[in-house]
Amino acid sequence: MSAGADSRLGCGTPDYRPLTPRRCVEVRQLCSVHYFEYPSGYTYPGERHDFWELLYVDKGTLSVTAGDRALGLAQGQIIFHAPGEFHALSAQGSAPDLVVVSFRCDSPAMDFFRQRVCAVRREEQALLGKIVAESAAAFSTPLNAPSVLELVRRDQPPFGGEQLVCAALEELLIRLIRREGVPQPPDSPRTEDGGMFAQVTAYLERQIDRPLTLDQICRDNLVGRSQLQKLFHTSTGSGVMAYFNALKIRTAKRMIREGRLNFTQIAARLGYQSVHYFSRRFHLATGMSPSEYEKSVKMLSESIVPDDSANNVYNRIFPSPPEPLTIETQPND
Repeated sequence: MSAGADSRLGCGTPDYRPLTPRRCVEVRQLCSVHYFEYPSGYTYPGERHDFWELLYVDKGTLSVTAGDRALGLAQGQIIFHAPGEFHALSAQGSAPDLVVVSFRCDSPAMDFFRQRVCAVRREEQALLGKIVAESAAAFSTPLNAPSVLELVRRDQPPFGGEQLVCAALEELLIRLIRREGVPQPPDSPRTEDGGMFAQVTAYLERQIDRPLTLDQICRDNLVGRSQLQKLFHTSTGSGVMAYFNALKIRTAKRMIREGRLNFTQIAARLGYQSVHYFSRRFHLATGMSPSEYEKSVKMLSESIVPDDSANNVYNRIFPSPPEPLTIETQPND
């Protein structure tokens, strides 16, 4: 007990002053939760309602109408429709898989999501998976029924399931606000630039096991070098190769935290030519070796990720088998 705490004692009763946590984002009601597997060429004529709706593209591409805007959405992107905004969609090319969640949230922070399209990362995908899986367990309403007007509780739902749905949804919203920062004006960045950025970042995540070059990234994504570099400098403050290298290091940190692979296996999974080269790149980026990171407080502080149940949910709801491991010779810096 500290001296300060001791000075507050009166007749043996501590003078505690409880703090009421701030609720920056609070989901008041759930309106619907869906996981759709639409056929190619599917078209939804549209609707509007007085609550929020998010739409995540798990597979395929979409053409989306949001108010007076026409947008193209690719796999890994999420869009938010504000209350009262008319929205419609149509599939483009292959059959799309979509997560759609509608909810009521009156928090002022939700203004951030007006006219907002975001690229979703692995941790956020896990949260979406948890929302879908917990909803499937808590409600008897079919996830793939488009005409649902009410969520119906199961007779014997898992304890706390509805609360976990709202908690995962609130965490998703908070994480996106934290990562995306202050919203930009509606006309910036341009829609096509946002789509290209999401396309390339999704491509880099899929190719995380390969030592890509800038020319290869440009060729595979049909974009010029100067355009791509300008796009990444505008969106991230660094070039595309710096982004890719940072992505590899973030992934390496996650693998170390999970503790399922040794350093040699991690190096191979991430396309490094040797564990020594991986260690050198890791030290350059973090200031410590992989073994030092494994034992550090920093690793513990960065372990705030969805629990194993969320990751298992991700594997069930968003099955995506890893691409064959490719290890190529990587030139020294």
